[in-house]
Amino acid sequence: MKNSTQTVIRRNLERQGIYNPGEIHWNYPTARLIEEIIRNKEGWLSHYGAVVVHTGKHTGRAPKDKFIVAHSDHDEFWWGPINTPMPPQAFERLYRKITTFFQLRPLYIQDLWLGNHPTHRVSVRIITETAWHSLFARNLFIHKDILSTPHPDPDFTLIHAPSFRANPVEDGTRSETVIAIDFQQRLILIGGTAYAGEIKKAMFTVMNYLLPQKNVLPMHCSANVGPEGDVALFFGLSGTGKTTLSSDPNRYLIGDDEHGWSEDGIFNFEGGCYAKTIHLNAQLEPLIWSAVHRFGTVLENVVLNYDSRLVDFEADTITENTRAAYPLEFIPHALTEGRGDHPQHIFFLSADAFGVLPPLARLTPDQALYYFLTGYTAKLAGTETGLGREPQATFSACFGAPFLPLHPMIYARMLRDKIQRHNTRVWLINTGWTGGPYGVGSRIPLPYTRAMVRAVLSNAMENTAYYQDPIFGLWVPETCPGVPSEILHPRQTWADPNVYDRQALLLAEQFHTNFEKITKDSPVAIPHR
Repeated sequence: MKNSTQTVIRRNLERQGIYNPGEIHWNYPTARLIEEIIRNKEGWLSHYGAVVVHTGKHTGRAPKDKFIVAHSDHDEFWWGPINTPMPPQAFERLYRKITTFFQLRPLYIQDLWLGNHPTHRVSVRIITETAWHSLFARNLFIHKDILSTPHPDPDFTLIHAPSFRANPVEDGTRSETVIAIDFQQRLILIGGTAYAGEIKKAMFTVMNYLLPQKNVLPMHCSANVGPEGDVALFFGLSGTGKTTLSSDPNRYLIGDDEHGWSEDGIFNFEGGCYAKTIHLNAQLEPLIWSAVHRFGTVLENVVLNYDSRLVDFEADTITENTRAAYPLEFIPHALTEGRGDHPQHIFFLSADAFGVLPPLARLTPDQALYYFLTGYTAKLAGTETGLGREPQATFSACFGAPFLPLHPMIYARMLRDKIQRHNTRVWLINTGWTGGPYGVGSRIPLPYTRAMVRAVLSNAMENTAYYQDPIFGLWVPETCPGVPSEILHPRQTWADPNVYDRQALLLAEQFHTNFEKITKDSPVAIPHR
């Protein structure tokens, strides 16, 4: 880095409270970062060129360690178990500790963007102590506007110190790990965790706060577009199939996880993909398989044979939540401009561990709001710290409650308005179990799910007969091209239909209870069905 740039960066860091750092590695490209990773012994180079890293204690997010700074003039946040308030004084104390911790340490800095939209994009500076996290940020966020000089004043700064340890007694944290966001200072602190997903989701939380103020709906969804320009969105929590179903060789990928819906269409927040790799299959997911084997990809917590340097995507000895972070351009037919028209179809994905939801259903506008606010799925092992090996049924408002700083009804009202204005069709897809609950039934085969999506996108489901499920009220197709008819009728796949009825009624009651809890204080009435 030129001396002039080094000086500018150091002055910028001093304005942000960071004095006397060691060597500064600013906006290093992929190859240089990989050289640093190997030199620093932060990871290993695999046979095909991807970098393999381990995240230590934390192999998933730590949602109980997340805080938002509660300033006296900020009362709009959705306070509760998801958004825990932190006093400004506690944040300042942590800030001083981390900046002191950085003294004389080498820093890796990337000046990047979120949002493939010239009006709504956000600049961010990622400061971290490790080269591999810098590469992760470079892969996941946008760097297509090559910077010759640092951001003079980034919209947000994220300071990441994985080897820093908070003191719960002194700092008011729950553990040695902390993720704290101060929207007033436009500053994020992450300490005590090397799991890179915290960087990604902290910035998603930022976008979920900023964009509704501009009438832009932030969405936890993947997106692709067909040859005729028809856009499809796939909502869902981790492990439900957002990345897999959007990576279709016959359609163009816009993005795999986070998007905004503005007045002129949708746009990707990111410049890369963060795919789960456990049990990754070359035949079923060829595009992702190819991407994770390329030079520049970061593989988190996959098992590596240190002699052959081959990775084993079947192994879960470190975690079920193995991940790959790679640039969007590693997917053929990806739209690097990251934008599309208003969506024609929206899919809500749920991995139903109880095996009672139909694999495909058409939703009315009222049902779309109900299931959006419900955000049901089975949270699979490893996605968050503290989960066991059994999937757990969960409800996550807007399919992304952990990342919502505002009340879910704010996002629901925006979705309702945009669906109505653009005549968007909404569908529910169960990518979970059939023939019984987890442990009894089997996972719905991916080729069947792909066939359902293709049928919807090709308008093959427009003239199909539908029946209304008596328990959930969903409109379920009698037939679907490429899918056995019995799969479409979940009750018929169970050995004892009466047991199915009891389980379905139990889940429907849980839906109702959760919905009442989410909407009880809402000033806007949203119907149940």
